[in-house]
Amino acid sequence: MDLSPPDALDETATQPLLICEHCDTVHRRGPLAKGEVAECARCGAVLERCRGMGANALLALILTALVVFVQATLWPIVTLGLNGQYVDATLWDVIHTMWLDHSQVVAVLAALTLFVFPLCKIFMLGWLLLYARSGRRAPGFRRLMVALHHLGPWTMSEVFVLGALVSIVKAHLYFDVLPDPGIYAYAGLMLLITLFAGVDLTRLWDETRGESP
Repeated sequence: MDLSPPDALDETATQPLLICEHCDTVHRRGPLAKGEVAECARCGAVLERCRGMGANALLALILTALVVFVQATLWPIVTLGLNGQYVDATLWDVIHTMWLDHSQVVAVLAALTLFVFPLCKIFMLGWLLLYARSGRRAPGFRRLMVALHHLGPWTMSEVFVLGALVSIVKAHLYFDVLPDPGIYAYAGLMLLITLFAGVDLTRLWDETRGESP
């Protein structure tokens, strides 16, 4: 990625520019081959990555993530057994138990980071990609792109899966613990979220035109 000095900006006004969000250095945006990463010439921060998948492939992954998300939410996560008695629990059973156990703050945070935020991210990405397939910008494109940028760190399904696995190992010392389909669905969702984390969605600014009102 070539660095554009200030006195050359007028000459490259028609060329796409890229600004480093860490040091504000302005670069000329160039084409990236599959697997390539553009780095800032001044601070070395990652500016963008080549998005190997098109809008159709990304939309298919989003629909897959939605199906897996519904399964992870509705299916039991784990079954605990003691003295021949077994009880299973879904995500909402766990959140409801925490609420009744006077842990309302933790219950609200769990509901937001494990249900509300991931679901919002899935719907927003799906809405943007549905229009991006034909090279158009979806209604509310600008606001949704900004919201996705701020929402990214708050989807914590991968943290939940790791915490659940640790809890299952520890609880096995006292109970009969049986992992249920919900925990596997969350593991699949974790992989999909990790995959999307490596996709550079900023390319949608260049690949779409004509923002709707």
